[in-house]
Amino acid sequence: MAKPSEADQLRETLQSLKLDCMADTVEALCEQAAKETWTYATFLTRLLSEELAAREHRRLAVTTKMAHLPFHKTLAQFDFAFQPSVDKRRIQELASLRFVASGSNVLFLGPPGVGKTHLAIGLGLKALEAGLSTYFVSVPELIDQISQDAQRGQLLKRMQQLCKPRVLILDEMGYLPLERPIATFLFQLVAKRYEKGAIILSSNKSFSEWGDLFTDQVLATALLDRLLHHCTLINIRGQSYRLKEKRQSGVFQPPPALEATAAEPS
Repeated sequence: MAKPSEADQLRETLQSLKLDCMADTVEALCEQAAKETWTYATFLTRLLSEELAAREHRRLAVTTKMAHLPFHKTLAQFDFAFQPSVDKRRIQELASLRFVASGSNVLFLGPPGVGKTHLAIGLGLKALEAGLSTYFVSVPELIDQISQDAQRGQLLKRMQQLCKPRVLILDEMGYLPLERPIATFLFQLVAKRYEKGAIILSSNKSFSEWGDLFTDQVLATALLDRLLHHCTLINIRGQSYRLKEKRQSGVFQPPPALEATAAEPS
């Protein structure tokens, strides 16, 4: 039986240490190191970098799945030219994640299809890359969850789940009216996260409409008071990106309600 080569022995040792990426790349890196006459330090640095990169990729894949993001869209993919009302410099400032460190919030307001969810998810991905726990839930989905939790007596568990992540993304506020128990739960959620955990929220409703949305002006005012105290507000006044091609081809002409912004002036 042939004796294992040094390369085979090295690969087996790395596998036994569960350094799988290093085991997979060590032979190719050895050949490259010999051709380019790397120093031992350079070779070891490159080998360790491959392992770290692989582990980071796996970590990000796991945390992204746990974040419950509905799709993967980065800030770099956002079409700022199509939505000139969005200040790219403000988005880049938000991408620094300083708002998370201070427990501040971000609100995206505007009509359907203008990129609110895209920007919220893009910031969520930035947070995940930085190792910050993040969770996404649409408000319509959350309404269903709260209703079921109330029947099962598990509202406290749901509240604890939503208070835990450093960044909580609440998407599509305003598409469904909020019954009193739901509105109360959302108020308590915002109050518990106040100055402790960042909230990124998107809505198609102006603040003047939140009283009707919550069916209680006092409750809506109290929630907005906490939500807006430390907050960056991004008003998007533009056309639906999803209907861009159909609009250009003349297939679709939106009703006036979609042309108007749902956001209030800055």
